[in-house]
Amino acid sequence: MERPVIGLCTALERARWSVWDQQAAMLPRNYVEEVNSAGGLAVLLAPDARLVAEPDEALALLDGLLLAGGADIDPASYGQTPHAETHDSVPERDAFEIALTRAAIERDLPLLGICRGMQLINVALGGTLEQHLPEHFGHEEHRRVTGSFDGSDHDVEVLDGTLASSVIGGGRHATKSHHHQGVQRIGEGLRVGARSAVGDDLVEAIELPDRSFVLGVQWHPEADPSSPVIDGFLEAARAHAHARRVVP
Repeated sequence: MERPVIGLCTALERARWSVWDQQAAMLPRNYVEEVNSAGGLAVLLAPDARLVAEPDEALALLDGLLLAGGADIDPASYGQTPHAETHDSVPERDAFEIALTRAAIERDLPLLGICRGMQLINVALGGTLEQHLPEHFGHEEHRRVTGSFDGSDHDVEVLDGTLASSVIGGGRHATKSHHHQGVQRIGEGLRVGARSAVGDDLVEAIELPDRSFVLGVQWHPEADPSSPVIDGFLEAARAHAHARRVVP
């Protein structure tokens, strides 16, 4: 069977390589490697104004959509003004990913959101974000070292009877964490799949029970080869690929 095709949304960032210093559509390589390792064909999706209006043009080619980590989402997307610690928002990326997310949910395309990607799913469905967790909780357990996963491991408590538990297993789950924002008000139709085990009860996974596979995780499974999250997502994408390629 052909590999399921997974769309990975890229960031828009200033980047340097060889003799060049330019704006670039980019994504850390470990996202691609983990999708490949799980049996998927990774296709990078850069922000595209036409796809904001017509997202199905891209989604019709895919068996799954992955929303990656990255810069803070523009608070205007969820009706707030920016906190002093909210940085580097790219409204063009936000609008593109929100449009793809809503359309993927509408067509029941397997959808995985990682870190910022989980927050994006929440915002796309009308939820809001806590813009700076250290100010809200009084600690920095979710991002101890900026730009590194060193020392950032902490457990989450996966709730029984959820999609998260079917993918990860119930009880405690160790994670690689790097974020300073998180879910405040949960979006319409979503439910909590996991919460932080560091004493603050932060939402760490969200899911949409009336779809085949919509899962957001606040941690970084692409940075943890032992994590089952991307494998579980690829399993759902493989089922989607099979269903759409079967000749009636």
